[in-house]
Amino acid sequence: MGVIAVTKLSEGPVRPSAATPSETLPLAWLSPAVALSPPGEGDAVVETGADADEGAPKVVVTKKKRKSPAAVVRAALADALVDYYPFAGRIVEEVPGRPAVLCSGEGVYFVEAAANCTLADVNFLERPLLLGKEELVPCPTPELWPVEPHNTLAIIQVTTFTCGGFVVGLRTNHAVADGTGAAQFLNAVGDLARGLPEPRVKPVWGRDQFPDPEIKPGPLPDLPVLALEYIAFDFPAAYLNKLKSQYTASTGGKFCSGFDIVVAKLWQCRTRAVGPDPGADVKLCFFASVRHVLKLEPGYYGNAIFPVKVSAPAERVAGSSVIEIVGTVREAKRRMAEECLSWAEGRAGHDPFQMTFNYESVYVSDWSKLGFSDVDYGYGTPMAAGPLVKLRLHCVGHRHEGAGAARRHTAAGELRHQGARRRLRPQDERGPRLSVHTCVKEIAKSAKGRMQARATCAVAQGPPKLGALNL
Repeated sequence: MGVIAVTKLSEGPVRPSAATPSETLPLAWLSPAVALSPPGEGDAVVETGADADEGAPKVVVTKKKRKSPAAVVRAALADALVDYYPFAGRIVEEVPGRPAVLCSGEGVYFVEAAANCTLADVNFLERPLLLGKEELVPCPTPELWPVEPHNTLAIIQVTTFTCGGFVVGLRTNHAVADGTGAAQFLNAVGDLARGLPEPRVKPVWGRDQFPDPEIKPGPLPDLPVLALEYIAFDFPAAYLNKLKSQYTASTGGKFCSGFDIVVAKLWQCRTRAVGPDPGADVKLCFFASVRHVLKLEPGYYGNAIFPVKVSAPAERVAGSSVIEIVGTVREAKRRMAEECLSWAEGRAGHDPFQMTFNYESVYVSDWSKLGFSDVDYGYGTPMAAGPLVKLRLHCVGHRHEGAGAARRHTAAGELRHQGARRRLRPQDERGPRLSVHTCVKEIAKSAKGRMQARATCAVAQGPPKLGALNL
């Protein structure tokens, strides 16, 4: 086909469909560095629709869904903003150092766009991208949207494709919601798009429920700008199930997740690959929701995350069995609840959110259970959900299995660490070993139950040290 292009058909604010409170809401403990940061680079939602080509993904479109996907999402968004009205406001800082949300009802900036190709033509947004990410996530000019980017809470673009599928590009500000909260908001839009009288989960602001200890998280560190490459590789379900069974047998019946196994294995392989001094500590860190720990009210959609930190000598991480490393990860997750309560009650004596960004550290942001993959606007279950390289990409859609159907990803996570040196290469019995020098990794579940690790790798000068991932 010719040049792939995306054309904007309309754009402007979508305001709540009914009157909403006019008030200023506090943002709990968030530091100014986080609360006054720009909205997330973008989530993307992909849903596939009817396609005239034989064997292409299809979905039944009822009379109720004769509207375009953009019209369906726009109307549902307006209704959802009645309950989630803070998203229609903006960030203000009336008291220095204490940012808040001004519930002004200005709305969420919304763009309707159309692509001149099918989703299959762009490989359903699998990497490498055949359609520029800047074409999928909105970034309005000051002339069109006067609210400053760092004060904007949400911006959405719906891009339809000639096959009937569509992509929803979303930018959200972490000040008003964490990943779970943002997914809760999108699920509310989906509920109303499907005709439910109200969202299944009623939103709770409740920022006063969150602890306000004396020690607050410090400002975000400056991260190096690295040239990135992307790769994906699979962890077969049989491999994960085998290690789960081994862990259960060796611990007297205890449980571990697929995430625990993948993170442990990647941490080990990356440690072997970079070859630090045997006695040097290597670190693993990821964030977990603490809604249950702090007993926050159901429906709370603010930031409620806490770091899970693991540290061990490089020699032990490189030389131990995967089962032993999984045990180390599980123990860190178990400690997290007490560490969080200690911080919340002012007993910690230090900032638990303080991070050390160096070559020996691996940072993980897991998207697999946030809820983005559950969003349904009435067109079926999600195709994929997760970030797009450095962008937070939310891909949701439905795809029937059959001739011509591509792989479907139903959930995704993102693992970050610094100091990558070379691109990953797939490993199997017939191919080369997998050298692990990665900067950003994701974890996803495919339709066939395989855990897929996706990596965005930083390219740096100098020859890499080799390591291997042998499943």
